[in-house]
Amino acid sequence: MSKPGNAATRQSATPCCAPLTSAALSEIDAEQMASMFKALADPVRLRLFSRVASHPAGEACVCDISDVGVSQPTVSHHLKRLREAGLLTSERRGTWIYYRISPQPVAAMSALLALQDPETVTPS
Repeated sequence: MSKPGNAATRQSATPCCAPLTSAALSEIDAEQMASMFKALADPVRLRLFSRVASHPAGEACVCDISDVGVSQPTVSHHLKRLREAGLLTSERRGTWIYYRISPQPVAAMSALLALQDPETVTPS
């Protein structure tokens, strides 16, 4: 079951941004997007995120993704950072925690980085 306070935090922390090439970011959107990109800027966190994203079941038990060359407490710290950034959700099942990618923040990051082809853009 996901922690109750996290869903509201993730939704409010997920900006809806136009591509960088179409408009300037507001200060709030820039701060929120930067926190998500910062969470992925660490190589260990990026590897953990990739392992969750590419897991066949669409979710991954911490026991299946923790072999990234760092200690278990460090893995827990990095997964916590990804959850705090809104990029992962988690659910405890017995003694294990299962992680899923949170699709809205990832879609917002993708939309922000979507570059428009200058030849197909018509001036307003």
